[in-house]
Amino acid sequence: MNTALTRAQGILDAAFGDRVRTAFPLAPLTSFRLGGPAALYVEPNTMSELSAAGEAIVETRIPFVVIGKGSNILVSDAGFPGLVLRLGRGFRWVARDGERLTAGAAIPLPALSGVALHHGLTGLEFGVAIPATLGGAIRMNAGAHDHEMSEVLERIQTYRLREGRAETLVVADAGFGYRRSGLAEDAVVTGGLVRLGPGDAMEIRATMDEVRGWRKRTQPLAEPNCGSVFTNPEGDHAARLIEAAGGKGRRVGGAVVSQKHANFIVAEAGAKAADVVALIREVQALIERSAGVTLQPEVKLIGAFDDARR
Repeated sequence: MNTALTRAQGILDAAFGDRVRTAFPLAPLTSFRLGGPAALYVEPNTMSELSAAGEAIVETRIPFVVIGKGSNILVSDAGFPGLVLRLGRGFRWVARDGERLTAGAAIPLPALSGVALHHGLTGLEFGVAIPATLGGAIRMNAGAHDHEMSEVLERIQTYRLREGRAETLVVADAGFGYRRSGLAEDAVVTGGLVRLGPGDAMEIRATMDEVRGWRKRTQPLAEPNCGSVFTNPEGDHAARLIEAAGGKGRRVGGAVVSQKHANFIVAEAGAKAADVVALIREVQALIERSAGVTLQPEVKLIGAFDDARR
């Protein structure tokens, strides 16, 4: 471990004690089940622990990344050479005030959708099949079935790691767009408030069942994957373009374009993260040749991937 990492570990040890992990395996924390270890890994449960993580980052200038459920990330085979943060149980909570739900960023989005159902609140049904934490869903403006997080969000709580301060943003100031937000790079989403509406519980449940059923029918849920690999180009769908170009079944090593959904790459036994990135490049080149469209990856790359397009 280099000097900066050693110093960072010392700062973290003072706040986290024996909960600081070194050479921590990241693959089990991702839906791809691929990639190497984190040099340092912690799960903050309080704002003071987030502050300590920020202090370690500022004092030592080590690289850092924040992950949630790991459903839209791909970790390099070499791992990540800095600090990986994942919010712990202290950020997994929900409170209701009428038609509003306030929640910690670590709560899974499907669980928050379930809370909405329990209280007869409609508007978050689309989230029941999105495998993300609330924080991750906010950060990337996750969506499905023609809906997205920015439609229901009212306020967002973040913690600025480099500035050492918490801040609250109204949704209009978060810079949301299609599968993106304008949140600062060092802003850890710590919670959010969603404003929903009254609804019939049976109708809400029926919609959720329909969403789950559609996902089960159309996506390779039983195989390791990261969800949609590419964002949809304006006016079209990445899956349609890939299928039309004959991309289904295309393979690099253990990475394969799913036969069930062309915008999914699945990892077979023995696959490497490098295989997935190489296949992403091949599919991009294929669609550029066939349709003149440059597909933009939705999956986030963590660690070093040579000259992989990001």
